[in-house]
Amino acid sequence: MARILIAEDEEVLRMLMVDTLEDEGHELDEAADGQEAIDHIMENEYDLILLDYMMPLFTGLEVIEKVRNSADKSTVKIMMVSAKSQQSDKELVLKSGADYFIAKPYSPAELVQRIEDILNDKEN
Repeated sequence: MARILIAEDEEVLRMLMVDTLEDEGHELDEAADGQEAIDHIMENEYDLILLDYMMPLFTGLEVIEKVRNSADKSTVKIMMVSAKSQQSDKELVLKSGADYFIAKPYSPAELVQRIEDILNDKEN
């Protein structure tokens, strides 16, 4: 399966994502803030990064900027996961370099389906 980084500062939400995606057989790393996410991304190779918008130290948008400006990490798939779900927020996220957007709250089944779609597109 895929190697995925989950960057989410709310521990309960992060644990729910981990439980859901572990059940699907994915290899997971976790980050509780933007700096930890950047550290993981620069040290590892991921198939997908699930990134919260509002995190301490660096926001999701700042993490995206750092990833997209890194030559060897710039093509990793990024899905922003956020409660900021107005159309203007989605447009900003996608313009900033995220590949996908999913609004909170979401169901575990929706998250799994979106990830499967992303990973299948990546492999084609």
